[in-house]
Amino acid sequence: MIQTAANVLFDVPGDMHEEIIRLIGAVTDDTETQAPDLAAAFGEWCWLVYTIDGDVVEVLDVGCAR
Repeated sequence: MIQTAANVLFDVPGDMHEEIIRLIGAVTDDTETQAPDLAAAFGEWCWLVYTIDGDVVEVLDVGCAR
């Protein structure tokens, strides 16, 4: 499922998908953020802004710097 989520990010260069997958995996362990709180995760080149509502992680923004 995480790979499918990363694949739909068509504006993100293909070589950045692995980093986004790692970020999505990391935020699934976030037990403190709850809707409507916003949180952000940053990798070496990519970031994502997200919120968590129960068992659902909603990615609100994702991007990569080149």
